[in-house]
Amino acid sequence: MQSNPVEGRPPGAFPIVMPVELTIRSEGWPIAGRFAISRGAKTQADVIVVELSDGPHRGRGECVPYWRYGETIAGVIAAIEAMRTRLGGGLDRTGLQGAMAPGAARNALDCALWDLDAKRSRRPVHEIARIPPPHSLVTAYTISLDSADAMARAAASAARRPLLKVKLGAEGCSERIHAVRAAAPDAELIVDANEAWNADNLAVHLASCAQAGVTLVEQPLPAGADDVLATVSRPIPVCADESAHDRASLESLVGKYDAVNIKLDKTGGLTEALALVAEAERRGLFVMVGCMVATSLSMAPAVLVAQRARVVDLDGPLLLASDRPDGLTYEGSLLHPPTPSLWG
Repeated sequence: MQSNPVEGRPPGAFPIVMPVELTIRSEGWPIAGRFAISRGAKTQADVIVVELSDGPHRGRGECVPYWRYGETIAGVIAAIEAMRTRLGGGLDRTGLQGAMAPGAARNALDCALWDLDAKRSRRPVHEIARIPPPHSLVTAYTISLDSADAMARAAASAARRPLLKVKLGAEGCSERIHAVRAAAPDAELIVDANEAWNADNLAVHLASCAQAGVTLVEQPLPAGADDVLATVSRPIPVCADESAHDRASLESLVGKYDAVNIKLDKTGGLTEALALVAEAERRGLFVMVGCMVATSLSMAPAVLVAQRARVVDLDGPLLLASDRPDGLTYEGSLLHPPTPSLWG
């Protein structure tokens, strides 16, 4: 990533010189069926949409509050609302980084500011950020946690997709992953345990995944209880998710993890995510870009970050019963960059 030397701004900083009006709303998007991980299941994706308008131009951003990090719909809306006066006074992306902590609220505002800057300047975000134009990417497709038979059926239906992400829990991992492998023999498999394993079963579960040809395991142990990863043999790469948020979290990951899963709702937006990619690579961690279950408006900024990722997991809209107008185009698992009518 290139640095912008002007006034110490991050790449692409575009100062706001006009007051903006803030609009906030929460939306519920039904999931196609049921989405289940080790911590629970849901049938609806609850998102918050932010719009920033200066009159002729409008920028949008979307975030997903996540209770795992103590976030709620009401709390995130309140945090965004608290920025209203400062936004009206000209708060830009650079100022936003210090004004808010990383998390869903800052993500929505940061991405809306990028979109607004693009609309004002009539330049795509990648040009403002001084990064190459985005190209199409292959995304993972998620197989939710269920019985081994149900997961095998879901995998069989998705067997032609090149990359499947398999949710596992604390028990029955070997049965489930081998059932999925048998149902989708040609697909690359990655696994997400969502902190469900422990130091006692870690080696057994990693071995089962290796036997099934899994190429990556996400967050096997709880964040804060993952030091054992530095002392055991890892037969396949292990990726930090819940243990990784922004650049400040990277120091504790080195030696324990091989990769870091970057999600904009954790980094607090595209600005920090772009910086995090470069810093993770500098520290020898390869990058995965992930998402929450949400609409294409959440995925669009992440597509820019995913250009530097070894693993892309931006299938959120594919898990919904329907997406918003002008959503991202998916051809099977091939994800195309957003159009300006959606974002950026």
